[in-house]
Amino acid sequence: MSHPFKSVLLWLLPALLVVELVGCKPDADVVAMEEVPGTKVPGNFPAPQYGAEKNPPTRAAFELGRSLFYEPRLSRTGEVSCGSCHQQFVAFANAGHQLSHGVEDRLGTRNAPALQNLRWQQNFFWDGGAKNIELMPLAPITNPVEMDETLDNVLRKLNVDTGYQRRFAQVFGGSGPIDSYQFLRALAQFTAALTSSNSRYDHYSRQEAGGTFTAAEVRGLRVMRQKCGSCHAGELFTDESFRNNGLDRSFALDSGRAHITDSRLDVGRFKVPSLRNVALTAPYMHDGRFNTLSEVLDHYDHGMVESLTLDPQLRRPGQQPGISLSAQERQDLLAFLHTLTDEQFLRNPQLAER
Repeated sequence: MSHPFKSVLLWLLPALLVVELVGCKPDADVVAMEEVPGTKVPGNFPAPQYGAEKNPPTRAAFELGRSLFYEPRLSRTGEVSCGSCHQQFVAFANAGHQLSHGVEDRLGTRNAPALQNLRWQQNFFWDGGAKNIELMPLAPITNPVEMDETLDNVLRKLNVDTGYQRRFAQVFGGSGPIDSYQFLRALAQFTAALTSSNSRYDHYSRQEAGGTFTAAEVRGLRVMRQKCGSCHAGELFTDESFRNNGLDRSFALDSGRAHITDSRLDVGRFKVPSLRNVALTAPYMHDGRFNTLSEVLDHYDHGMVESLTLDPQLRRPGQQPGISLSAQERQDLLAFLHTLTDEQFLRNPQLAER
């Protein structure tokens, strides 16, 4: 998924802000939040950016959002859905694909990121091109190498489907046509539900049954906090920042955050991804250049290169930039990273295609 076109953002954002301010809610009865996945804040998590009160969960709206997430008619060819590039069994990343594949097998420019814990994110995509979870789908839908469709055409296709007409009316009420507000709100009901919070680490952190660690995993957690925790911070394992982690000396093919800000200070900076489920989300980095976690650790230990915007925390005066890791630290860190795999999230049938 890549950033939305700026013109589309400018067109839709005012309307979404007005809706949020007036507190519009779907007309369907609000069920107990625990009945809809991902609406209960985990005990070890901070308060979400996109709280449930901003788009009150209902079972009907969640089910509608799931259908839309797996709906290939959102693409021009009717063959590519959101779920095509975001697969549940790998934390809604794209298994085995260095770069995303879109309509007519067109090759994207970035690795499809995992979709998890989106309620807690301040911005989205590798470059932060969207700042609202409800706007996020506009990027892949309108991107010519991803879904290559227009919002108007998507709405047209939904409005001629009597099943979708009925379901949208059930959620939002009224008898008018399905509009962009309803479409984006419904889809956000599902994407906001993609909460990963039941890994073995979470049970350990919350002191719950099943939360025991081996000695190596305890040491690995210590290494992670000491040497990786400034970027992969907190219970979400990301500080939501944009950083240059020494992948290249120049960034002519992809300028990263600068693509959005037009600032030379942001050239080569990409969003720090979460480490949750990281053992399953290969390949790694914004361009999918590394196939294994061992390759990632090799990069941080001795593979970084200098550039003007290299993150200061990675500089080592008089030495090659990087993060030194002993053989034992590497082994322990890899052991810990596997504790972040959330099998419940990966296998939850409520999040699967039907």
